[in-house]
Amino acid sequence: MASQPIDRPEFVRDQVQESDFGVVLKPLTLWEKICDNGLIRKCAILLVLAAIWQAYAMFLNNPLILPTFLATLQSFTERMASGELVGKSWVSLKVLLQGYVIGLVLALVFTVFAVASRLGNDLLEALTAMLNPLPAIALLPLALIWLGLGSPSIIFVLVHAVMWPIALNTHSGFQSVSNTLRMVGRNYGLSGSSYVRQILIPAAFPSILAGLKIGWAFAWRTLIAAELVFGTSSGSGGLGWFIYENKNTLDIPAVFAGLFTVILIGLLVESLIFRTLEQRTIRKWGMQS
Repeated sequence: MASQPIDRPEFVRDQVQESDFGVVLKPLTLWEKICDNGLIRKCAILLVLAAIWQAYAMFLNNPLILPTFLATLQSFTERMASGELVGKSWVSLKVLLQGYVIGLVLALVFTVFAVASRLGNDLLEALTAMLNPLPAIALLPLALIWLGLGSPSIIFVLVHAVMWPIALNTHSGFQSVSNTLRMVGRNYGLSGSSYVRQILIPAAFPSILAGLKIGWAFAWRTLIAAELVFGTSSGSGGLGWFIYENKNTLDIPAVFAGLFTVILIGLLVESLIFRTLEQRTIRKWGMQS
């Protein structure tokens, strides 16, 4: 005999207002809005650092040791207006991008090979253990012998500086992908490059992005160091050579203007490229708060 359905009474509740809980909706003050803006906070930090620089340089009162921030800013503005710093920056960036792209491609090839086979994994682990601790600038004498004076030698050391950090971080990210995601990819019939592209890369992208940032920083340091040793290529040099030339003429504000340009480019790349990429990928996917 089938059981009779239970007659359940219905209840209608009145909507509870926020005021009943004592919640007060209060708009943020101007100061709270300013403090909540990350860009403003960072600009404030930079202004404080610039003020400390200016005060300490005035205390030293020796422009050959440390020019004031205002003197450096004036030299930077003049060199930018004349186009000298713009040209030097373009020469450096052109060489850096070539080395960075080649190093990135090679790192991805090594990493995919490491994921696909045990031999590739052993090869990558052995090469990163041997070559990653080796400073890229230490290969500069060999690059000069093999490739001569010019851009190819700098690109060679840049590739070495970029390839191993990116490969190491990418491989570490691939290894940290959960077995659940791996099985999902296998159940969908993914294999080879499609499996890497659709499963491994999205899941490991935080580690990959960290490797890209580290590789960029290593590339900048290596490039400036290499140009300080030999920066001329086809009759022109980059920012490192600009710093070296002005050091020889004791134009110290121009030296600091060159360093300021390197820092400024680094901040722009971090804010406009890596931060945008981070917001549109791992933050959008909920992989990072």
